[in-house]
Amino acid sequence: MKRIHVAAAVIRGDDGRILIARRADTQHQGGLWEFPGGKVEDGESIEQALARELREELGIEVTRSRPLIKISHDYPDKQVLLDVQEVDGFTGEPHGAEGQPLAWVTSRELPQYTFPEANKPIVAAARLPDQYLITPDGLGVPELLRGIRAAVAAGIKLIQLRAPNMYDPQYRDVAVDAVGLCAGKAQLMLKGPLEWLGDFPSAGWHLTAEQLRKYAAKGRPFPRERWLAASCHGVEELALAERMGVDFVTLSPVQATQTHPEAAPLGWEEATRLIANARQPVFFLGGVGPAERERARQAGAQGVAGIRAFWPDV
Repeated sequence: MKRIHVAAAVIRGDDGRILIARRADTQHQGGLWEFPGGKVEDGESIEQALARELREELGIEVTRSRPLIKISHDYPDKQVLLDVQEVDGFTGEPHGAEGQPLAWVTSRELPQYTFPEANKPIVAAARLPDQYLITPDGLGVPELLRGIRAAVAAGIKLIQLRAPNMYDPQYRDVAVDAVGLCAGKAQLMLKGPLEWLGDFPSAGWHLTAEQLRKYAAKGRPFPRERWLAASCHGVEELALAERMGVDFVTLSPVQATQTHPEAAPLGWEEATRLIANARQPVFFLGGVGPAERERARQAGAQGVAGIRAFWPDV
């Protein structure tokens, strides 16, 4: 069965809302919502196909776009490859030129709409930022909380509370304060035993590679309304993350790091190859920072994750 190549767009308006369209009842996956786009014709680039489809479907002209995510998915009756671009520059007023209903929704509202299965990783990618801050080791509690407060104030939207040298009760106390600092402003990801899940209902959970290997066969430990992430270092762990249904992963180390000097770096070429068939957004981690964000995006990653490179000077 030939895989159908589709160009799709996460279109953002000036207010940050995202444009989605409802599929006609007569179409494949009819009645579900989707990100606008269509089939890539022979001889077309992704950008050319997307520009043509958005002109025909919505009556707009794309002026600025960049890669967001690439997803292969197998339905029982067809196989698709979705090449997704983030479009945040266009002229014209989008309208359903083919009679399709449209909706402008916030990223928080996206999970309330029903999408085809192949679109679910795109929903995650559309909701995630392109920077993921991981807190440094060895900080005292006041300094750690000051840094989180400063990061949130600076606009960081995704933060992992990583403090491997803390005793469990101390980590839990800090987590309570961090939840308060992030509330309504940033998504906090915690680490620790899954037995703690019920105590921090607003937080997401970032699994270690060891936890991923232990729990992947059991599936997600909580519903999709809550973020689940995992640390991956190679093809086996990426496959386990897909099996478990995590929302996003970190892949490390891309380059040599001070934090884990003993770990052999993957290098950009290998990291890019590893995520070519990933089914969830991937943040590159290890020796990368804000300066490598665009390179990571061009390689197919969601963005970059970092510790010291993102930590505010407090």
